Amino acid sequence: MPNFNRVILMGRLTRDPELKHLPSNTAVTDIALAVNDRWKDKNSGESKERVNYIDCVAFGRTAEVINEYFRKGNPILIEGSLRMEQWQDKEGKNRSKLKVVIDGFEFIGSRGEGGDRGGPPHSSNQPVGAGQPTEGHQPVGAGQPTEGHQPLNEDDIPF
Repeated sequence: MPNFNRVILMGRLTRDPELKHLPSNTAVTDIALAVNDRWKDKNSGESKERVNYIDCVAFGRTAEVINEYFRKGNPILIEGSLRMEQWQDKEGKNRSKLKVVIDGFEFIGSRGEGGDRGGPPHSSNQPVGAGQPTEGHQPVGAGQPTEGHQPLNEDDIPF
């Protein structure tokens, strides 16, 4: 049976990135995202919201760039895969947690939003390792509708 493990999330960092290095000198950055779910209650018509907190980890150059340009509160779009971490706590109980291993990300929002640190211009909304945007390219998430497409309204999303 085939398997597929991909995650795409957009949210805000709940804390500053934490850059560390493995014994092999590979950079590792841990971040946590707050991703909101919004819906209308079918019975009352009242708008509801729930916040999901998701732990994520990046390695190598991706980890270094996230650490350099992002801080608590900054919006980010990430793409990656799920990984189950398992360990034993101090009492010897088995523990586990799902984490997203980040393969790429995009800068979201304006340069001044969420405490800009003088990072790359907003027009470079490309996942790390995806190359530079071509001239005239308008990245997804840049706040402008693409040619022939209207901006997405939250009420149009069926879930």
